[in-house]
Amino acid sequence: MLLMRQVTVLGSCGAYPEPGRACSGFLVEWDGFRVVLDLGYATLPRLLAHCPDGAVDAVVITHEHPDHCIDLHGLFRMYLYGENRGRKLPLYCTPGVLDRLGALEPEVDLRTVFTVRELPGTYRVGPFELGALLLPHYVPNAGIRLQTDEFALAYTGDTGPDPLLAELGRNTDLYIVEATDRAGERQQQHRNLLTAEEAGYWAAQAGARRLMLTHFWPGNNREAAAAAARSTFDGEVLTADEDLVVRLGPS
Repeated sequence: MLLMRQVTVLGSCGAYPEPGRACSGFLVEWDGFRVVLDLGYATLPRLLAHCPDGAVDAVVITHEHPDHCIDLHGLFRMYLYGENRGRKLPLYCTPGVLDRLGALEPEVDLRTVFTVRELPGTYRVGPFELGALLLPHYVPNAGIRLQTDEFALAYTGDTGPDPLLAELGRNTDLYIVEATDRAGERQQQHRNLLTAEEAGYWAAQAGARRLMLTHFWPGNNREAAAAAARSTFDGEVLTADEDLVVRLGPS
């Protein structure tokens, strides 16, 4: 069996998906182990193109906003009624996720499918040590770090500027950072989202080797976002585009 060490972009939009795209979602594969980071609008069909029947080993959801979690409910229904019926799937999430999704179909219990572990926390997830830090947002949001002896990846979910971003992404091989660049964001009194320039700044503070920008506000120019990030970050800057595959770890 060919062992894959890679991350595949399932979705890259913030708020709602643009045509042909999806909201936040990433598939991380490491030597046959598959973990999903977020499942926003329109990510489930893309996940199924890579993992038929939704056959993944764990799911991590950063927070309860639907552009990060709504398609988890579709995956739940696949496990409830489909070929994976009876199999329990580990789910790591902030507390509000179950409340938000449970309201969609209160007559069924999400815990019949998911073995739930609360974030923030530190867990062993297959080959990874999973760590999480609470980052500023409108609701509790967990920045995620996946680490092996050889490799580290971090993902912010949504976040405002915060020194914890440097800690979360410290010396990572790949740092996936939201770069919403919503109009007027810098004028907000209480910051809950980043600009691309700020994403670059925090990746530089973390000492990350590569930066991937994601969570683009619909209609934003992604090339301009990458240029803004490069003004504050000297490493490689990638933009998350659906179906982009990035190799992980030592070559």
